[in-house]
Amino acid sequence: MSFLALVIPLLKVYYVGLKVLLYQLFNESFTLPAFPKQNGRVAIVTGGVKGIGFETARHLARLGMHVIIAGHIDSEGQEAVKRIKAEYPHDKVEFEHLDLTSLNSVCQFVKSFKNRGLPLHVLVNNAAVMLVPQRRTKDGFEEHIGLNYLGHFLLTSLLLDTLKTSGSADSCSRVVTVSSATHYVGSLNLEDLQSSCCYSPYGAYAQSKLALVMFTYHLQQQLLTDGSHVTANVVDPGVVNTDLYQHISWPAKLCKWIVAWFLFRTPEQGASTSIYAAVAPDLEGTGGCYLYNGQKVKSADITYDEQLQHQLYHQSCDLVRIAERSR
Repeated sequence: MSFLALVIPLLKVYYVGLKVLLYQLFNESFTLPAFPKQNGRVAIVTGGVKGIGFETARHLARLGMHVIIAGHIDSEGQEAVKRIKAEYPHDKVEFEHLDLTSLNSVCQFVKSFKNRGLPLHVLVNNAAVMLVPQRRTKDGFEEHIGLNYLGHFLLTSLLLDTLKTSGSADSCSRVVTVSSATHYVGSLNLEDLQSSCCYSPYGAYAQSKLALVMFTYHLQQQLLTDGSHVTANVVDPGVVNTDLYQHISWPAKLCKWIVAWFLFRTPEQGASTSIYAAVAPDLEGTGGCYLYNGQKVKSADITYDEQLQHQLYHQSCDLVRIAERSR
């Protein structure tokens, strides 16, 4: 493995991170407006046990949604439910086991959810790992692409029929996917999504976040073609002080500890754009957007390449072993 293959992705990711931190230094965090109650609506939030996901689940529950927190550590999930109920006793919030590193677990989660006969109005694809050492999921995928992207790709695909039947012309169901500014420096290697050659945790993370943006745009186009009452948007939470940084180097951890208190967003601030995308009335019927700090912004040029979007979709279907939807 060449030295440059390791260093260049690292420098790119830290360059993007520095740009975002400078923006956050000189710009106020997006403040959520008051939203109408969401009584009777159902939401699933992956990775909702802590950080951005927890704050997203907490706010949606406060708005009256029936929130299902999906995660792979049951004790943390029950604790998250307890914390929300302690603050809002009448909220309907629960935890269900979901391991996004296992295709079988994703299928079992969807089967269990559908057996309950519940509608689904909001799916928040929030769970993620970042900068983990090279390792594989239960199905043999590189972990960033497996958990961050393919797990959510399969989950969304299997829940799409429920989302469609739950949406209506005046109240669309919504798919909200959390990406990252690192997608701007990501490269999509369709011949080696697994990052098996010249593995870099920085490059693998950026690629997984790039794939999420491209999947969202392709999904939105499919939904428009179908005339479905479902929208798909992707959000960028900024640089947020969460547990995602546990795998960074000790020097980087020291720098983070020094600057996090005045440059990083809090998890609540980081969740604001996800919540906005999930319930904002002014986004009703609007999809295919990249949202940052509560605003629509332009994503990386490569994300708008429709041919590459379709190639990624085709390969993703093969990897998770589902049939492609007709175009």
